[in-house]
Amino acid sequence: MGNTIRLTTAQALVKFLTKQYIDVDGEKSRFVHGMMGIFGHGNVVGLGQALEQYQDEFIYMPGKNEQELAHACTAYAKQNRRRAIMAATASIGPGALNLVTPAGTATVNRIPLLLFPADTFSDRQPDPVLQQMENEADYTSSVNDSFKAVCRYWDRIVRPEQLMMAMLNAMRILTDPEKTGAVCISLPQNVQGEAYDYPEEFFAERVWYLERRPATEDAIARAAEAIKGAKRPVIISGGGVRYSDAGAALYELSQKHGIPVCETQAGKGEISYEYENYLGCAGVCGTLCANATVNEADVIVAVGTKLNDFVTNSKWSFSKGAQIIGINVSRMDALKMDGISVLADAREGMTALDAALDTYTAGWGTRVAELRATWAGMKEEFANIELADGFSQTRAIMDLNAEFTEDETIVVASGSLPSDVERLWDVKRPGQYHLEYGFSCMTYEIGAAFGIKCAEPDKEVYAFIGDGVFLMGHSELVTSLQERKKINVVLFDNHGHQCIHNLQRNQGCDTFGTVFRHREDDGKLSGDYIKLDFAKIAEGYGAKAFTANNSEELVAAVKAARQETVSTVIVVNVLPGTMTEGYENFWRVGVAEVSEKESVQKAYANMEAAVSEIRKY
Repeated sequence: MGNTIRLTTAQALVKFLTKQYIDVDGEKSRFVHGMMGIFGHGNVVGLGQALEQYQDEFIYMPGKNEQELAHACTAYAKQNRRRAIMAATASIGPGALNLVTPAGTATVNRIPLLLFPADTFSDRQPDPVLQQMENEADYTSSVNDSFKAVCRYWDRIVRPEQLMMAMLNAMRILTDPEKTGAVCISLPQNVQGEAYDYPEEFFAERVWYLERRPATEDAIARAAEAIKGAKRPVIISGGGVRYSDAGAALYELSQKHGIPVCETQAGKGEISYEYENYLGCAGVCGTLCANATVNEADVIVAVGTKLNDFVTNSKWSFSKGAQIIGINVSRMDALKMDGISVLADAREGMTALDAALDTYTAGWGTRVAELRATWAGMKEEFANIELADGFSQTRAIMDLNAEFTEDETIVVASGSLPSDVERLWDVKRPGQYHLEYGFSCMTYEIGAAFGIKCAEPDKEVYAFIGDGVFLMGHSELVTSLQERKKINVVLFDNHGHQCIHNLQRNQGCDTFGTVFRHREDDGKLSGDYIKLDFAKIAEGYGAKAFTANNSEELVAAVKAARQETVSTVIVVNVLPGTMTEGYENFWRVGVAEVSEKESVQKAYANMEAAVSEIRKY
């Protein structure tokens, strides 16, 4: 046994994190770049003391809301293609529970997120402590057990020496392309300050290797045989293509064999929108040309996607008899929808498949070009919408897309905006388009913009957000001012949750509880729109605010925001209901089977008819 060093559990934790590296294709870089958090009695004198002690080696950024700061950490990792992370901490009880939603968001999207929620005293002295929830049936349980459902690895450190195995397991998961997601290391507040003689080798520089999994020859042969027997194969490119740096391999496969490419939200931007076989995103929020192509395909090659039914519309759109081929590092995802499984890194799998297809060429003929031309005409109409009553949301997005340069990144997550940007936004460089849509998590946007700015300080970042989501959470706007990390918020004010309002009305229901109106004397929310001055809110925080009511004002606001050195908020007043509609897809929602309204009865009948056609597994 070598030499030891006496440290508290918290000190040992921080020291360990400073020594973790990742190697991708021979390039080594530091993996854990710091921590964000909010201190409370559960972590301020334990983990907080350690962070203060090592502040010259390991940055700590105090956030303003636990959920949003953890979203910032998730976005930081995502923008770094999962090769660099920031950890997050919170105090016990309600602070810790605020980390549960971002844990779920990270795990759904397979983004590494390292969480250190504080916990109650392991020695139970005193007990119950402030913010402790007692469980009569299991006194070993605390609110931190809630993380088990949303994390890929969970542990509780009740003795200082347990930290060593826990952190090695944590790093194993965080650096695994298949299993990565949220990792929760629960830290009882007394244990954080307890000391132990840790072996010095525990703090040696440790490199974690991201090794690319090759496909087997048999799997590639099966996939190639299926494609060679098809006339109209299509590729759906998911987030795994991005994290594998597989855009070039995808292009080579598509271009050589004439196979058109569709995307998911997570995969968007890895192929140029100018490429002749590019069709945009498929799914409920997809383009007309992508959905039409997928509906006509006889083989669908799903690369690096978990085939979320909403994102890809797989259960309905893929139900026309197409054979699925899944290329994925996850066996579960590769086998979905009875697919031919190619268990492999996206880049390695597509490179091998390209070679196996030899001289094969798909038989789409002029169909892809025709669909692209039709969609281009529709986009041109969106770009020139003029409404007498106000500003169209789709026109605003097209204006922004035309104005933004390749060095300006957008982040979107919830409401109608993801649908609009998925259909209309032309991505000018990989990484410019940052979407969280695996969980469609509201409040992700502004925290994520801050995380992206930390990851790419030399680029402008813009959070596209609705007024409803802004009211749910925008605390990290203040953190961006504190840290002097300029972000830009483009706030679309349409007086409520208009995405859900549209869904409500499209399923035969009346407007109820989805728009922001005053309650009248009759007890109903049928009064005037609530008038909120979002620009004043932003200015009160110290941000620079702008307001736009038309195209000219919007472009001028963006140009002015670029010149600012502090965070900005651009309030865009848009007409409710002026978002894009769906194209050749079906989204199942829980329509009422019994209703007095004929419109609801009709919506239920339509749903039942569509459900009878979808794939059951």
